[in-house]
Amino acid sequence: MSQKTILITGCSSGIGYDAAHTLQKRGWRVFATCRKPEDCERLQAEGLESYVLDYEDEAGIKLAVAETLKRTGGTLDALYNNGAYAIPAFTQDYPRDALRAIFEANFFGYFDLINQLLPVMLAQGHGRIINCSSVLGLTAMKGRGAYNATKFAMEGLTDTLRLELRNQPIDIILVEPGPITTDIRQNAQKQFEKWIDWENSLGRKVYETAMMPRLYAKDSKPDTGELPSSAVTDKLIHALESKRPKPRYYVTTPTYVAGFLKRILSTRALDFIYSRA
Repeated sequence: MSQKTILITGCSSGIGYDAAHTLQKRGWRVFATCRKPEDCERLQAEGLESYVLDYEDEAGIKLAVAETLKRTGGTLDALYNNGAYAIPAFTQDYPRDALRAIFEANFFGYFDLINQLLPVMLAQGHGRIINCSSVLGLTAMKGRGAYNATKFAMEGLTDTLRLELRNQPIDIILVEPGPITTDIRQNAQKQFEKWIDWENSLGRKVYETAMMPRLYAKDSKPDTGELPSSAVTDKLIHALESKRPKPRYYVTTPTYVAGFLKRILSTRALDFIYSRA
């Protein structure tokens, strides 16, 4: 059998980094993409095939797709959409451009990439498309509105795509991690500083006393139920290699709990629980 191929985004650290290295060790040919050339160079030095793919760069996505298909001879077995970032803030404080930017990265880029690779998978008669969502694609939490919105949107369009391709030999899969040890908090600091005018916010006191201390904590304790990136990779492996993959994979206890509560509780009850978080 020929070597299986996979394109993974967001491989500079965390979930994507662990997935790229682990799958390569399992015999996959991995195309590990990153937003920054210097991160690609670092991964190349570690023995991975790596080149630039930035979800916010429409032309760059086309170049990355062309590079991928050039290396494979026009085929691809799997796509793992992983890269994303957060902008922690109250909903009332998001400028329009901030929401536009995060949707470009966390949502539009995902489906632009999917739509460019889907014809290849349909023509070859097989393929797996896996989108990395979040527990925040199942339930909303305060101060995470922009991230919540992109993940809710991504889940909705992924579910729609799965329905539309029900009779095609393509598996459409969601992986939904809860708290995972990654650099998302450090990356969120940059986005917060870029977009949020917290000093002139009606919620300034809460920013000062609660949100910012947590965001900038240097020795913060792991979140309840937090797991390493390898926990996500374990579910990814099943999604890629199982003969009959699940449409959804929960990762971490908080995700299982959130999914269960959403099924059994009213909206009012859920609001009470999450308003106290």
